[in-house]
Amino acid sequence: MMMPAFNVLNMKLPEEEKLHKLIVVGDRILIKPLTLSKKTKGGLFLPPGYSEKEEIQTGYVLRTGPGYPIPVPENEDEPWKRGDGDNIRYIPLQAKVGDLAIFLQKGAIEIVYNDEKYFIVPQNSILLLEREDEPD
Repeated sequence: MMMPAFNVLNMKLPEEEKLHKLIVVGDRILIKPLTLSKKTKGGLFLPPGYSEKEEIQTGYVLRTGPGYPIPVPENEDEPWKRGDGDNIRYIPLQAKVGDLAIFLQKGAIEIVYNDEKYFIVPQNSILLLEREDEPD
């Protein structure tokens, strides 16, 4: 049940405009969950809240944190030296805005912002990413 990812090169996500004040930190990713059909292929109607009980969830990546912080080698010889924080380096995350993510529910934190439901998910809880091919 894979859905095509947003083409972020040609359009801005509507959710992104609402979330411009949010800053995701570290290795975390902000995901908007997909709303699944309330009816199965066989015609059975699912009760409200059924999809929230699933162990695996699906949604679109809206924002990502900078990644995993790594130490700056120049300050290792003198631990008392404190910089202004401008020289922080990060290992970037694999997830990018617009990716469709399949992630473990138990590792996610559910939040409600502007009456919309989102998940904050650490990178290690993401199982699979689907990304549109970038044009050459």
